Amino acid sequence: MVNTNTDKQGQPLTKFCSCIDEQKEPTMEGLVVKLPSFPFLSPNISSSSSSSTFRLGFRRFSASISAAVNEGFVSLGQLTRPDFPILHQEVNGSKLVYLDNAATSQKPTAVLKSLQNYYEAYNSNVHRGIHYLSAKATDEYELARKKVAAFINASDSAEIVFTRNATEAINLVAYSWGLSNLKPRDEIILTIAEHHSAIVPWQIVAQKTGAILKFVSLDENEVPDVEKLREMISTSTKLVVVHHVSNVLGSVLPIEDIVIWAHAVGAKVLVDACQSVPHMVVDVQGLDADFLVASSHKMCGPTGIGFLFGKSNLLLTMPPFLGGGEMISDVFLDHSTYAEPPSRFEAGTPAIGEAIGLGAAIDYLSGIGMQKIHDYEMELANYLYEKLCSVPNIRIYGPKPSDDVHRAALCSFNIENIHPTDIATFLDQQHGVAIRSGHHCAQPLHRHLGVNASARASLHFYNTEEDVDNFIQSLKDTVSFFNSFK
Repeated sequence: MVNTNTDKQGQPLTKFCSCIDEQKEPTMEGLVVKLPSFPFLSPNISSSSSSSTFRLGFRRFSASISAAVNEGFVSLGQLTRPDFPILHQEVNGSKLVYLDNAATSQKPTAVLKSLQNYYEAYNSNVHRGIHYLSAKATDEYELARKKVAAFINASDSAEIVFTRNATEAINLVAYSWGLSNLKPRDEIILTIAEHHSAIVPWQIVAQKTGAILKFVSLDENEVPDVEKLREMISTSTKLVVVHHVSNVLGSVLPIEDIVIWAHAVGAKVLVDACQSVPHMVVDVQGLDADFLVASSHKMCGPTGIGFLFGKSNLLLTMPPFLGGGEMISDVFLDHSTYAEPPSRFEAGTPAIGEAIGLGAAIDYLSGIGMQKIHDYEMELANYLYEKLCSVPNIRIYGPKPSDDVHRAALCSFNIENIHPTDIATFLDQQHGVAIRSGHHCAQPLHRHLGVNASARASLHFYNTEEDVDNFIQSLKDTVSFFNSFK
């Protein structure tokens, strides 16, 4: 049972164990080496590059990384760190250890330069001008769309809609597709582990349409119960909204299976891929999802832009989300006609520089290779989990990694009698370690787990085992500090 004791700030505390496999809560329904001398540079791909040169550049780039990593010269984290200027600084007198990548990733020099180049060399509005700067900006903006499409293996770049972020992308689907297709007593299935961005828009749409939200709980391994989800799908189900990777539990859902179950009854599937697209190969044609959303800022790109993937046949039937310039075909005083997707959903001047920066981030990630990133991060994920288990009185949320269970490279946790915000504050101020504390935009999940908040350490490919070691040493020092007051 959940312990009803409270901490000094009145926060409820769970019972804790030294590692999650030693005691489970019942469910409620680093080596430093000299870097090699060769440079690590992202291939420069402009709109004038041919597709063959585009692919060849990636192959050569990836081959140089493979040689360095496979021959044991250096880890992927050590190899890529020089490309991230922000990581090379001190915070509060200590070397920065950045472990808040699930909230936002850092940006490589190639992305920073792409933004600077846009504003210095060809800053102009897109789609509207015939002069050189406008034509150049339009070419680069649309090239970025093609890069996104290729990155997730969409069949056509017209299936990619640029949005402010993944939250806006979900809202676009909710207000455009949802309000047009849902009616009273239609069912929308979600899990209790969804991000608020994937819950709140559907609550609003359900209130407007009379649709019903149904939530899937966790199983005994603290993973959304996919068998219950399967049983819950019926002919009343019109939409399934699920994350690919949980930003709290680190668990990975079998999207291919969920899509098959949903499509069998004619339901659509929307996938929140914010925590998967930056870290693993995501193939939307292989998944067969109807909608998929992701954010640039979590995949080494700029803030202020994300994207929606939608199947062409669905986007063509959806009305505009916002009205204004760019999304129209013709405007009369009494009515307007609308452009074809994706322009129909991109009203007004878009985030041009940000889209181009996202394209540069995709060049960078593709140059490394998403499978290589995923494999390296899986090693780091297991290393992080193992080391966290050595911290006294810790409670790690989500499944225990094994040969069959793979966790994302993040861990949310609590430590007995220490508030997670106190942990994060002390780590930052005394050790320069950046982690996240709070409910991580997943309050229903935290309530299910019996806590109001948790601490979270999340990794990316530019992190190293040394980062994890520094974090663990600092965390143990933090625990000792707060326990000294008992």
